[in-house]
Amino acid sequence: MAAILPIVEVQSSTYYAWRKRQASNEQSPSTGKAGKPRPGYSVTNTGQKVSDEQIKEWLMELVSGEEGIYGYKKLTYCLKNEHDLVIGKNKVYWMCDELDILQPQRQVKVKYPRRLSNNLVITAPNQLWQMDIKYGYVAKADRFFYLLGIIDVFDRTLVGYHLGRSCKAEDACRVVQESLLARSCGKVGISTITPIIRTDNGPQFVSYRFEEYCEREKLVHERIPPKTPNKNAFIESFHSVLERELLQGVEFQTFEEAFYVVKQYIDFYNQRRIHGSLKYLSPAKFNQAWQDNKYPDMKVSV
Repeated sequence: MAAILPIVEVQSSTYYAWRKRQASNEQSPSTGKAGKPRPGYSVTNTGQKVSDEQIKEWLMELVSGEEGIYGYKKLTYCLKNEHDLVIGKNKVYWMCDELDILQPQRQVKVKYPRRLSNNLVITAPNQLWQMDIKYGYVAKADRFFYLLGIIDVFDRTLVGYHLGRSCKAEDACRVVQESLLARSCGKVGISTITPIIRTDNGPQFVSYRFEEYCEREKLVHERIPPKTPNKNAFIESFHSVLERELLQGVEFQTFEEAFYVVKQYIDFYNQRRIHGSLKYLSPAKFNQAWQDNKYPDMKVSV
């Protein structure tokens, strides 16, 4: 090839730069060696599949806590020890690279420092929303889907959600915006109440894009400390209910089937499923009862 380059009047530096770009494209983050697609998950020692996005959340949780001093090799052992994962250091390396949390980058000062969650007493809807991601599995495709949901701590309504084959920071921004519109609050609504948004340290929520969105919309974004899921107990409880009452009892064959069934369940959850903590009313009926001043002294401590 080197002998041909002068004939076609192409400089060797230009040719080899092109070859390098081609090789880089063939081994993008979504593929392995020689363009082989990655499965999108790892497994535990008991054979349970865990999505790559869930593993990325665990990595973000680790580097936000005491393990923030570790490199990718030690993070690999943390994942193995804490989550019983069968995972190699090479996979953890490229995940850390995608998340921009390899050790040299970790020393860079962040533009938006983390605001830790505070203990609060909630006395009305739209004061505190908790936000998190749940993963579901599509058997025929051997892939995971994502449910990003926002729950109102006071009346337990799932005020907004995103269902998709992926879940990015822009999806989180859009769901918050749609939820503000649906609840007529924040800058886009008529209510003077602006909800606090509480999340964990998932990559969607620590991104510049999400923080810039919250700053632009004058929203307070709280992030819970690492390894404290109790600080996000209400959205975690919804995920547990969803798992117990729906996901563990059905095997989805297509994404379309999964999205349809989950949407139907969310409608049931909001409109008809009764909650012992809501005077044995559904979230929608409890919200209406509160607006009718039937439960003026209701308080929720978080």
